Amino acid sequence: MNIDNTDTQSLSKLYRSFIWKRILLLASFLLVLMLALIVNIMAGPAGLNLSEIWSGLTATNVTENYHALIMWEIRLPYVVMAMLVGACLGLAGAEMQTVLNNPLASPSTLGVMYGATLGASLAIVYKIGIGYLPENYILPICAFLGAMITVLLIQFLSAKFGATIDTVILFGIAMVFALQALTALIQFVADSDNLQQIVFWTMGSLARANWEKNAIVLVILLGCIPFTIRHLWQMTALRAGEEYAKSYGLSVERLRLMVLFRVSIVTAAAVSFTGIIGFVGLVAPHISRMAFGEDHRFYIPGSIIAGAFILVGASILSKTLVPGILIPDGIVTALIGIPLFLFLLIRQKGAHS
Repeated sequence: MNIDNTDTQSLSKLYRSFIWKRILLLASFLLVLMLALIVNIMAGPAGLNLSEIWSGLTATNVTENYHALIMWEIRLPYVVMAMLVGACLGLAGAEMQTVLNNPLASPSTLGVMYGATLGASLAIVYKIGIGYLPENYILPICAFLGAMITVLLIQFLSAKFGATIDTVILFGIAMVFALQALTALIQFVADSDNLQQIVFWTMGSLARANWEKNAIVLVILLGCIPFTIRHLWQMTALRAGEEYAKSYGLSVERLRLMVLFRVSIVTAAAVSFTGIIGFVGLVAPHISRMAFGEDHRFYIPGSIIAGAFILVGASILSKTLVPGILIPDGIVTALIGIPLFLFLLIRQKGAHS
């Protein structure tokens, strides 16, 4: 009896040590993100040092303080949008890779981003108007609607023919090709000015950020996170295999459809304001998985923070690579995402060999 108690206490101690190590690692992720945010605020044509940042943050009258005006009207909305969109894409990528059991899954796998591109292209070419909405919100709304119609169509087809991994991915691939063809058709009939707008939108940029748009993305992200928390243990069980998850009474296909619908909303909200931002949702989950493993209590928060860090870091590079020119963030994430992803794959393969 004493041996059993000793073993139980030893296991309990090991478990607490495991949890605390993961919490400290998550805290270190947050610290690195905070440092990246500060560097991002400092970067730009009007270079700001720490004292000027503090002066701008604490100013009582923004309009009469030069540093405060730069901070609150330009730098902070841009940086906050980078953090929020990166967090959305990190979350979406992590959950997609889990429910599709595919390390190459990302927010673009089901055509969500391509649906957003089609919606934005239609808004640009046909000058769509929606009631009394401000003109600068029409394009994001059309992009969001395009993404959500794509998702609903995939959900309908998957539910009708069985939401297995192969079925969902095949419908997603078919949707990607169909949406790309429709977008190419719209670009073909567009005039040169509209074509330029479409191409620039597909490059992805945080330059359109403002506090209202940040608030919308934040509300959608915060609205989805409680449902993510609710499914944490179910997705952890799913990573052990579908049969294992079903043995616990989980409806795997129902869970898959619910998760994909949720992350599609998050993805649509993110890219509707920025345009196409690639590789963040693909790379961030791999970074988190290497740090935290498959325990979704830490894997999901780690992916959110990693996604935010990648896009914040990319936005720093977009402002500093070419002095005086703001490179679209989607281009930067692709440039840094490809070698980073290859490095992670090679390192992961070396660890298993």
